[in-house]
Amino acid sequence: MLQAQNLSIIFGSRILFDNVTFTIQPRDRIGLVGRNGVGKSTLLKALNGEISAQEGTISKPGGYTIGFLKQEIRGQNEPTVWLEAQTAFKEINVLQEELEKVQHQLETRTDYDTDDYMNLSQLFCDLNDRLVHLDIDDKDKKTELVLLGLGYQREDFEKSPSTFSGGWAMRLELSKLLLQNPDLLMLDEPTNHLDIESIIWLEEFFQKYEGAIVLVSHDKTFLDNVCNKTIELELGKMYEYKANYSKYLILKEERREKQLQTFKNQQDQIKQIERNIERFKAKASKASMAQSLVKKLDRMDIVEVEQDDVRSMRFQFPMGQQSGKVVVTAKNLAKSYGVKPVFHDVNLEIERGDKVAFIGKNGMGKTTMAKIIAKELDYNSGNLEIGHNVNIAFFAQHHAEHLPKELTILQYMEDTAPNDIRAQVRNILGAFMFSGDDATKKISVLSGGERARVCLAHLLLNPSNVLILDEPTNHLDLRAKDVLKDAISKYPGTVIVVSHDRDFLVGLTEKTFEFKDGVVQEHVGDVEAFFEERRVANFREVELSPQATTNNPQKKEVTAPANKVDDKEAKRIKNQISKLEEEIGIKEFDIKKLEEKIEALSEDGKYDEQIVLQLGTEKKALEKLMQDWESLQR
Repeated sequence: MLQAQNLSIIFGSRILFDNVTFTIQPRDRIGLVGRNGVGKSTLLKALNGEISAQEGTISKPGGYTIGFLKQEIRGQNEPTVWLEAQTAFKEINVLQEELEKVQHQLETRTDYDTDDYMNLSQLFCDLNDRLVHLDIDDKDKKTELVLLGLGYQREDFEKSPSTFSGGWAMRLELSKLLLQNPDLLMLDEPTNHLDIESIIWLEEFFQKYEGAIVLVSHDKTFLDNVCNKTIELELGKMYEYKANYSKYLILKEERREKQLQTFKNQQDQIKQIERNIERFKAKASKASMAQSLVKKLDRMDIVEVEQDDVRSMRFQFPMGQQSGKVVVTAKNLAKSYGVKPVFHDVNLEIERGDKVAFIGKNGMGKTTMAKIIAKELDYNSGNLEIGHNVNIAFFAQHHAEHLPKELTILQYMEDTAPNDIRAQVRNILGAFMFSGDDATKKISVLSGGERARVCLAHLLLNPSNVLILDEPTNHLDLRAKDVLKDAISKYPGTVIVVSHDRDFLVGLTEKTFEFKDGVVQEHVGDVEAFFEERRVANFREVELSPQATTNNPQKKEVTAPANKVDDKEAKRIKNQISKLEEEIGIKEFDIKKLEEKIEALSEDGKYDEQIVLQLGTEKKALEKLMQDWESLQR
């Protein structure tokens, strides 16, 4: 296990955290949470030995290994994805060579009773134990399993890593760490570049992982499904909860309420003592009693109410001149990369003031379409028309990775600001929580969340009437997401949002374009209406659902010949079974949610008869569906 004792890290006059102590046990699954810039990434770097704390110690057993996935991509020098992934086994190869050398010495030496020989024997055992821990068998099989699990196809294995985007390079880095099998995995925003299938695979991988895991993530569902502990960093202090993220939020609120109540009670007690002191000191006979109360007051440990970090972004997107009524029109639009088609025959229209969402699995063309509309990519065929007086501001998904690291935030903003805006740069940065000395920090030392805020601030330098935001919530903490959502809602122009973040999209847009299997289909309403239409609860169910989009007019249903009555009847029964299975799945989901509500209420000592009755009704309905399903199986 790893132990940190009285750890303090200070940058300039700013205390990131002060006198924190914690232990990481084997099999711990820790979610490290807190606002952007509070020091989460810095703490991971300290644990990895990359930076030193001003005070305190970090101790770990000899041979303890740490795998650290940073937000920055390291160099990948091997000629193929497969060979790059297998660099994870370099330690194994080195250990095996060393083990062979030690074994040869043990076999050829005869000084069995010497300390030197005993030390050599111990080294042999240590090396062998480490190799057993690394599980050296079936390296190829494990490499294939991890690469496929994280979204690579077999045909990708022989391609150069340099042919893939930064997001895929990050997946390759994660693959190498998982194959190294360290005692402690530290992952800084691992899900930002993963689609839902890969995230679910990663969750299942972590359930079987033998080592400890520390995650920095703003994906609430991922944290809930992986973590059994939550450590919060806030205003230089650390708070530990033995719970996943959702339960941590409840426990944190309960702790604060108890703390406030204790504080109020103590303040009432102090006021009463002070009144008694004033009353008694006026009388000579009570002077000793007054003095006793003064001493009691001096000895009292004053309860302090922990402060919340209430700092927040505050901004609005500046609106440019009004555009024409029709902003974007696509007719029979098609795009492919080489021989690989992305989408085809796309017909869509976006009008002035529309707020639309592009959703779908990774690789289905959401970002490609956003870049085509922003004129950062060409299309292969069809026609795309950008309306009259359209002025687009584009937030690119990977923009934060390409910021000039050698510049300070202020230098970058001033260098790229129009002349008439340059005087306002300081105020704009202040709105994004970069005031005072923070504005002169080098971009190279910023966290992922801070870089995302810089990119958002950059959008304010040029007024626009169309916003295209590609995964804008990556790296942003929950409060920052809420502020961004509010700014988008108040923006009078047109907005296109590419996102897989359901919480962020709910209530934000009026149209939803689903990208799936080369086809783009429009749905009226926000993402909630889309889920209702598809009869699923979330993006996970959408992406994992084997069924095709039901309302796609471009896909024709293949029916059996009319004269084949038996085939038609069999198909009718099959369709009924499929429909029942879908309804059973929905009903089981509803029952699970009700049971979770009852469990949460029970933990708080509460009881809701209405929910219990509803659960009974839902279970009876499920039983009826199961009976109908069983009767069709015969």
